[in-house]
Amino acid sequence: MSATSDLIFLAIAALGAGFVDAVAGGGGLIQLPALFVTLPGEVPATLFGINKGSSVFGTLNAAWRYSRRIALSWHVLLPASAAALLCGYMGAAAVGWIPKAAMRPLVLLLLLGVWLYTWLRPGFGKSSGRMPTRPLLPALAVGGLLGFYDGFFGPGTGSFLIFAFVRVFGLDFLAASASAKFVNALTNIAALAWFIPHGQIVWPLVVVMALCNVGGATLGSRLALKHGSGFVRVIFLLVVGALILRLGIDMVG
Repeated sequence: MSATSDLIFLAIAALGAGFVDAVAGGGGLIQLPALFVTLPGEVPATLFGINKGSSVFGTLNAAWRYSRRIALSWHVLLPASAAALLCGYMGAAAVGWIPKAAMRPLVLLLLLGVWLYTWLRPGFGKSSGRMPTRPLLPALAVGGLLGFYDGFFGPGTGSFLIFAFVRVFGLDFLAASASAKFVNALTNIAALAWFIPHGQIVWPLVVVMALCNVGGATLGSRLALKHGSGFVRVIFLLVVGALILRLGIDMVG
């Protein structure tokens, strides 16, 4: 492909990733493979930096749009976000010394468990449930664990966050998706705090992809707000199913 067609391809991928990520997480399922296919000469760290640099704007845009329409549980969201910010940086810094191959089977099993649990419980996340009486420690644990995971490995972070906010904190899928955007934006910022000083980013490409990612995020958040938790749940199952398939194919390959 020519440079122009490569850029168009990545712009379309960023648009689709922004839409998917705004609804149910998992935008990296679209954007990262597109980067690896289009820029085979770049080192993986630079491709991860481009992915984070462009997707963070779409995530922030979706978070802002959700916050205008949904009452968020800030007593959960703030400690989870703080832990995610710190641990996201630690995860990005750990990229070079933890074997990623060891992560794939574990992540695949976890995603399969999340998918089955959600699918077998039709009412799961369709309405608000019970919030823990002492949510601080669970919030720190969720933010810290998934922040580190996002900085280090990444696939499915948004989906894991949504599932955790529904299962642990009793939010419905729409409120969980809105909450996940804030935490996910901070994990992206934390990872960028490592990628940018190490020169693992290509700014002209990030700018173009970020604009498209924001466009997709705007459309995705509008549809989620319009159709509610049932719509988010369906997209969530589709995205997690696609992630399971992708990781399974990677392992076989």
